[in-house]
Order: sequence, then structure tokens, then C-alpha cells
Amino acid sequence: MTTCTSRAAWITLLRRLHFYIGLFVGPFIFVAALTGTLYVATPQLEALIYAHALKGTTQGESQSLAAQVAKAQQITGNHLRVSAVRPALEAGETTRVMFADPALAPSENRAIFIDPVTLAVTGDMTVYGTSGILPLRQWIDYAHRSLLLGDVGRLYSELAASWMWIAALGGIVLWFFTRPKRRLNNRMQKNRRLHVTLGWFLSGGMLLFSATGLTWSQWAGGNVDKMRHHFGWMTPQVNTQLHGVMQTQSEHAEHHAGMSMTAVNVVDGGQFDAVLRVAQAAGIHAQKLEIRPAKDVQHGWTVTEIDRRWPTQVDAVSIDTATMQVIDQTHFADFPLMAKLTRWGVDFHMGILFGLLNQWLLMVFGTGLCLMIVIGYRLWWIRRPTRSAVNPAQTLIQCWLALNGKGRFTVLVVAIVLGIAMPVAGCSLLFFMIIDWLRWFSTSHTIVAQSAE
Repeated sequence: MTTCTSRAAWITLLRRLHFYIGLFVGPFIFVAALTGTLYVATPQLEALIYAHALKGTTQGESQSLAAQVAKAQQITGNHLRVSAVRPALEAGETTRVMFADPALAPSENRAIFIDPVTLAVTGDMTVYGTSGILPLRQWIDYAHRSLLLGDVGRLYSELAASWMWIAALGGIVLWFFTRPKRRLNNRMQKNRRLHVTLGWFLSGGMLLFSATGLTWSQWAGGNVDKMRHHFGWMTPQVNTQLHGVMQTQSEHAEHHAGMSMTAVNVVDGGQFDAVLRVAQAAGIHAQKLEIRPAKDVQHGWTVTEIDRRWPTQVDAVSIDTATMQVIDQTHFADFPLMAKLTRWGVDFHMGILFGLLNQWLLMVFGTGLCLMIVIGYRLWWIRRPTRSAVNPAQTLIQCWLALNGKGRFTVLVVAIVLGIAMPVAGCSLLFFMIIDWLRWFSTSHTIVAQSAE
């Protein structure tokens, strides 16, 4: 094994790891960035495509929610349970009556769009999650989180989120210790400067999107929830139990929301108007609301603000429809700081926190990240060694062994801890090491055979 200074050993290990992240995880980060950019770029297009369903009569008096719900129930044949209603509170909007349809996937609802003035049915389509995205963005969202492959496909997005922050921090450290002393203008250095410049420009976003993306993931996300629960960082949820205690909820309801299948199948449509009046009297004043019927006779109805732009309006109340009294209420202003930060981080990730500004920022970020990955591959192609020039000792394991005892112990502990916290990252690291060993095995045997000749 070649001896080297401690600093050189650390740089060699970090460079090797950064290379493998780019080579093997880069394509997954590219797909996540591309589909994420498409997701945040399409709200206006979606509003145009589905304008017939989203736009109602601009003049005239709105009819009762009871009449609107009854009209929607007629369309479904009165055999589907009403899961939620989003009333049209501004002129020109349509009311969205959502039904739990067992034929649909989890977190999907069948939505009937009703003109509140004329009671005309303007649309009938599938919507997804509490964000209520329509079919176009629903398809893009599925591609972004799972490559349209279901739960198995979610491993790709978790892999991207697990390594992106490590790639960002590792790239910064590598730049700091290996930046050239003189400004060169050859092809490789020009590409390297552009790659580094984009890396610095995008580093904050890479850290943020890694963190928020991991909270959505299958394996690391469960560990994040356990940590948040342990430290009391969970988001308060309005208590709907007629006799119960405060509950907590996840900010990612748009990815795994859905009412219990034990919910009441028959809903009195006339209660929607009364529940809305009680909620508004209790301080629910946002123009974007969602009313959810009780899931069983032991729980109350909820009315929740769903305007997650700035300022964030997500206050909620629960109501006992037997007495029309407020059971409980939550106010975003009273949320713990970490719960607020999580809410804002998730909404920023989805491109809705600051409206159009948020969309533009994420489109610039996603495009820049895709470009940086392409340039990274370009750098690898320019600097790729010929087979005869490959040094079989330059593997992750050999780089790790080149560290001193304290360094090897530190790396081992960090790898184990991160592997437990982010299982997909831990498994992929083992994959990197296996590929490294196979490469070493193949190259070393080739060199021996050539020497024998």
C-alpha cells in the first residue's frame, strides 16, 4: 500500500467517494431534479388544461353546500363516501366534492367539481393527496417519487436524497483542498470551474432538498419521524375525538393521506353549511378551506385552512355536529419552531410557499442541478484513464486503509451511523465497495497476466 500524508489520504478517500456518488447516484439525482422541475413548472399549465373544471360562474348567489354535495352524490350514484369538500369561497371558483373510491390508489380521491351558482357539474376526475393535485401533476409526482413503479420505485428517490447532501459537502471540501493555484484554460479546467461554480450556487438547495426529500422516504423517513417524535417536533393536529387527547400529524399528507375505511358511509349534506359557519365564527378565515366529515361516531368534523403560501394559513378546528360546538383548534402561530420549519421546508420543496417566486427558484435550481451532473460526467469522460493506467490500489477500501487508526475508526463509525439512519445509503455504499473490489480484482489480474507475457 502506498504511504501518504494524512491530508492526502483523506482527500483521496473523499475524491473516490465523490466519484462513485456522481457515477452511480448521479443519474437518479438527475431524474429527481428533472421531474421535480416539471412538477413545479406545471401549475399554470394544469390550471389552463383543467380550466373547464376549475372555473365557475362569476356572478350570482351561491347555493348551499348541501345542494352542491347532493348534486355531486347524484353523479356518483350515492354509493361513495364523501371524504372532503373544498367549498368555492371566491367568485368564479368551483366547489370540489371528493369521494373515497375503493377502485383508486391510496391517497387518491374521485373529485366532482360543482358550479356553486348553477349546480352544473364542471368536472369529474381523480385528485391526489391533501394538496389536491390534478391528473397532470399527479402523473409527474408519481414519476418524481417512484418512477411510476410504486413503493419499489421509491427507493430511487431515497437513494438520490440520501447521497445528494454528501455529494454537496464533499464537493465543497474537495474544492477547498484541491483547487488549482493557477488559472488554467484547458478543456478540463473550464469544465471543472463550471461544475464547481454550479456546485457552490446550488449547495444550499441540495442540502435543503436532501433533508426534505428524506422525510418523505420509506426507510430514512421513518427514522426522521422517530427523531421528531422523540424531541417533540411533530406538528400538532387538531383533536377530533369527542373524548380524547391531542394528536400529531405528518406534513407529507399529500403522499400518504387518506381517511379510515371505518369512516361513516352516510353523510348528512346539510351539516356542511352549519359546520362551515361554526368554523368561520371560530376564526377560520382563509379563502381555501377543506371540510372533512367525521370518520366515525366517536369523532368530530374538521375544517382546515389549506392555503400554504406566505403567510401560511393552516389553522384547523374540529366540531361536534351534535352540539355544533368547537371541540379543539390549532393555530399555525402556536406551532413549535421545528414544526413550522418543517412545514415551510416541505411547502418550499413543492414550490408553493412563495407562489411564482418559489416556482422560478426551483426551476432554476433543478435546471442547474441537471447541468452540473452532465458536466460532472463530462469531466469523468475527459479524465478517464486507459485500462493500462488504472491503479488497482485506488479503491475505497485501500483509501480507507491509508488513513491513520483514528481516521479509520472515525470513518467506520460515521458510515455505520449513517447506514442505520439512511439504510438505502448504507446498502448502496456496500454496492460501491463491491464494484470497487471487482474492478481491483479484474485490473490486478490483467496486469499480472500482462507481466507474465
